[in-house]
Amino acid sequence: MVTAPGNLIVIFGLTRYHNDMALLIKNGEIVTASERYMADILCENETITRIDRGITPPKGAEVVDAKGKFVFPGFIDPHVHIYLPFMGTISKDDYITGSRAALVGGTTTLIEMCCPARKDDALKSFELWMKQAVGKSACDFTFHMGVTKFDDKSEKQLREIVKHGISSFKIFLAYKGAFGVDDTELYRTLKLAKELGVIVTAHCENETLVSERCKELLAAGKTGPEFHEPSRPPAVEAEGVHHLMTFAELTGAATYIVHLSCKEALDQAIAARQRGVRVAVETLIQYLTLDKTYAEKLKFEGAKFVMSPPLRDKRNQEILWNGLRDGLVQTVATDHAPFDFRKQKEMGKNDFTKIPNGIPSLEERINLLYTYGVKTGKIDLHTFVNVASTQVAKTFDLFPRKGTIQPGADADLVVFDPNYRGKISVKTQSMNLDYSAFEGWKLEGRPSVVTVRGQVAVRDGKFVGKHGHGKFLQRQPSHF
Repeated sequence: MVTAPGNLIVIFGLTRYHNDMALLIKNGEIVTASERYMADILCENETITRIDRGITPPKGAEVVDAKGKFVFPGFIDPHVHIYLPFMGTISKDDYITGSRAALVGGTTTLIEMCCPARKDDALKSFELWMKQAVGKSACDFTFHMGVTKFDDKSEKQLREIVKHGISSFKIFLAYKGAFGVDDTELYRTLKLAKELGVIVTAHCENETLVSERCKELLAAGKTGPEFHEPSRPPAVEAEGVHHLMTFAELTGAATYIVHLSCKEALDQAIAARQRGVRVAVETLIQYLTLDKTYAEKLKFEGAKFVMSPPLRDKRNQEILWNGLRDGLVQTVATDHAPFDFRKQKEMGKNDFTKIPNGIPSLEERINLLYTYGVKTGKIDLHTFVNVASTQVAKTFDLFPRKGTIQPGADADLVVFDPNYRGKISVKTQSMNLDYSAFEGWKLEGRPSVVTVRGQVAVRDGKFVGKHGHGKFLQRQPSHF
């Protein structure tokens, strides 16, 4: 039992609110993964109750005029780190700043990676991560449960965690000695996942190759951030995907490759899918918009762009955009891992292996995906909604509660203004960081109104929601 103030009732993170106020969104153009039409949307008791033209607002209802704007289902980021002890420091965002930034950017649900170290107790870690969010988050949330070791005790705990509403695991084939699992643990984790119907998300890099290449580069005096990418080139990621696919094929487990960055890794996933392996692929907004030259910036500026897998050669961007368009890549996430440039990234000033990994972009994902994807013709509006909302909900047992606009669904809605013009700046961002990886980038369109279960959380780009309104989303495994 976890207690919290006010009218919040929490049972192991499950929150319930009572909100009888109605909300009517009028005159908008509704766009889902498969449909596009003009209609009004009536929201009552946190859900969508009616979709029609010319709906008369109930007495006391709040009315939002969406004329000239799109209305999308709330977007879901399937891969974020809000609370993250990592590489000798801790992430800068918490659920106050992180959920606020998500909502300003149109993301109404977060799926956070719960990442205990190998020495940590799995159940206690899950409870710790839960406590970071409950009573603080302004948007809804759930978790992928990190499996960083596998023994009899952790197996029992993982079974218990699944019973509490978690339907996805996270494993690392990297970070040897910290988060990474060995092959025996990998096999047993996938076997358990298959038994329980849980999907396994995986960071795919070969940890031995990364470790040895890092040692060689440092010994040669190659210590700057520009050497992070050569320490884990595309072949290392591709080998990690191939390794996971072999184990998935033999166990029958459903898998999901997180933050895939390059053609070589995608080829391995497609080949496995063609022979019957159940695998979904996620890429990141960073890989679609940035390339490895950013990490090569002089005067240590490149450290702002260090993440794993690293930014790749620009040629991969077209391949990933086409993968989204053609359904070969299922989702777009951020892997949001917020570390300041000063003091935190600077920990690796003389050794790139000590730079905390991450390119924060929780707030910018949707705006960048629209501006540099939809507006440039790389993807259409339906694909945009699918990869950033609907397919995420379907993959992680949230559909149709989330990820669509239909009666009975949660009233998570994004009224999007395609006529907005602006620029990204650290001076105006909601994320708790001292830099923006996209400083000065132009935007064409942004969310003007964002709702979470019928409650308005954002107006005209400003957060107006309530911290603590966010609810832990219990999920039932379905990947048998």
